[in-house]
Amino acid sequence: MSGQIVVCSHCGRRNRVPGASPGVPRCGNCHQALPWIADATDTTFAAVAEQSALPVVVDLWATWCGPCRMVTPALEQVARELAGNVKLVKVDVDAAPTLSRRFDVKAVPTLLIMHDGKVLARKSGAAPASALRRWADTTLAGIR
Repeated sequence: MSGQIVVCSHCGRRNRVPGASPGVPRCGNCHQALPWIADATDTTFAAVAEQSALPVVVDLWATWCGPCRMVTPALEQVARELAGNVKLVKVDVDAAPTLSRRFDVKAVPTLLIMHDGKVLARKSGAAPASALRRWADTTLAGIR
């Protein structure tokens, strides 16, 4: 869970954002909220997703899946737009069979919105960023 480098859209500074940590990642220079995108496996999912202070959009995907590759940029756009309010967690179902069974994944991509370890919403299939944003906003409105 070493994290990834994220460039702040406000000031351009490069920041390391860990996969799991308390709070919300912020730019070390301008202190604006950063998009939080992390990968999780069977062993890291609890720390990365279930214990997140933010609501989590979980992308259950597969490397061989064409629609999964198409939805990735849309999900990342939504994560950027909702920086500070949501975390995107990507799970490769082939590398995480326990999570695939736990969430009864029958098609990929399967998207979940979780908060406090509970699934609030579920969606299968790819969709454009605007539809994903509406889905996230509608679901998150109930917890804000």
